[in-house]
Amino acid sequence: MLAKITSLVSLMVQASPLRHQKYRLFYIGSVGTALGYTMQNTIAAWLMATLTPSAFMVAIVQTAGTAPALLFGLVAGALADIVDRRRVVLATQYMMLASTALLSVATLAGIVGPGLLLALTFMIGVGFTFYMPAQQALINDLIPREDLPPAVALAAVAFNVARAVGPALAGAIAAWLGSGSALAASALFFAWMILALRGWPTPERSIPGVPETVVSGVRSGLRYLRHSAPLRAFVIRNLSFTMCASALWALLPVIARDQLGLGAGGFGVLLGFFGTGAIIGALSMPRNLRRFSLDTVVSAGVLLWAVAALLIAHAPLVSVAIVGTCAAGGAWVTVLASLSAGTQSTAPPWVRARAVATNLIAMQASLAIGSIFWGAIASATGTRVALTIAAGFTVLLFVISRRVRVALGNEADITMGVRPPEMTIAVEPMPDDGPVLVQVEYNVEEANRRAFLAAIREVEPIRRRNGASSWRVFRDLSADGRYVERFVITSWAEYMRQRLRMTVTDRDLQDRVIQLNRPDVPVRISRFIGVETSDDIEDDAGDE
Repeated sequence: MLAKITSLVSLMVQASPLRHQKYRLFYIGSVGTALGYTMQNTIAAWLMATLTPSAFMVAIVQTAGTAPALLFGLVAGALADIVDRRRVVLATQYMMLASTALLSVATLAGIVGPGLLLALTFMIGVGFTFYMPAQQALINDLIPREDLPPAVALAAVAFNVARAVGPALAGAIAAWLGSGSALAASALFFAWMILALRGWPTPERSIPGVPETVVSGVRSGLRYLRHSAPLRAFVIRNLSFTMCASALWALLPVIARDQLGLGAGGFGVLLGFFGTGAIIGALSMPRNLRRFSLDTVVSAGVLLWAVAALLIAHAPLVSVAIVGTCAAGGAWVTVLASLSAGTQSTAPPWVRARAVATNLIAMQASLAIGSIFWGAIASATGTRVALTIAAGFTVLLFVISRRVRVALGNEADITMGVRPPEMTIAVEPMPDDGPVLVQVEYNVEEANRRAFLAAIREVEPIRRRNGASSWRVFRDLSADGRYVERFVITSWAEYMRQRLRMTVTDRDLQDRVIQLNRPDVPVRISRFIGVETSDDIEDDAGDE
């Protein structure tokens, strides 16, 4: 019997991304991090309840853990794109391990207080905020592209299993050995990732040359999101779903207590079935994505969530509520894991962690704001009505956003390394010199002008998301058919990065424009560097 089970497990591993050794070790480390984080959150809330009778102080433990995602999410994404992601992940593990271990020692010594508990919980939240974008973006570096959806699904399984198992394990250890020992056990789980990543070589930078700073990295990440329609679609769908879905997270404890008459154990059962549904949804997601488009899978998940919310809101029996929470768990993971897979498949390597971070921030902000909003609605109308309204808004926003379609990216969308044309430069500028003005001159025959203008319109978002602060096409009044494309980049270093950020898809769109140019007149590219005229005048005056 044992041999059959071992053989079955081996076959399952070989059919999944876990067949890749590096990813397998990384996945084990991810499970450890998820367990350590959820265990610490559970014990911190319980510990605060034993330190103070204030419900407000107990409530802000959750705020201390989640606020860093809103404060530092974009910085975390930029950092994970600028430096080696493996080092970011390792640094966050050491940070969370040390903070949790210090909290454990303080608890065992009997010197922990509300202030120290909140401060260390905040530090663990900071570590987790910087860990998540680097961890999710690192998945792409460990597996072939075709394994990305199942790998993201496995990550969702790991976190949802940890969310179900972690609190139970933490509670059992706390009941047996005390809160300090439970915190010590949770700290040890962070060591799994440290052991998994030990000895990995440092990869080459995705874009050679002068690296971005964190501040410029945040700006370029926001600029890329602004001018990338596919990534904007993922954020919009994330916001519209999570804002409504936050109602269930905010009201489920009240529904369990007042509507279903359940105690703490019964509420735990509901969460357990939510986790079960989440695991089922995650395991079925790769198969669904092979059979249906990403947009269809996400839409089905959104509608399933609305049905589940209605079931829970009007459940006459606990068994009906259990069915609803199980369905809600499946819908939750189907929507968010699918959006995560789509984001990672669409963003090029140089901005991938920032794209992931943007979606994480959208989710955290929606949960935080939505919980307050739906809590206020429930106070005014009752939990049944509030959850029913949330389900209705889910469907309404789904209908409104139907034109905002999401799709998995293809290899050409993210493949970089397209060789840019050689430049003729008399004097190489310094990296910080700028701004840089680039002028591209085209000569287009009358029959091709309409097609040319349509094609070059598609080049605009490419220029802007890769670094251009302004872009415009001009028509020469003195030469019929002569058009000038002009765009400005803030510095020479940023211009060099922009040239190397070109993907295969970007190059194809640009080549389409060039093909519409007159064959007997070559496209001419001119580059100009900004100068400070006042300084030049002063220098000239000094020379005289």
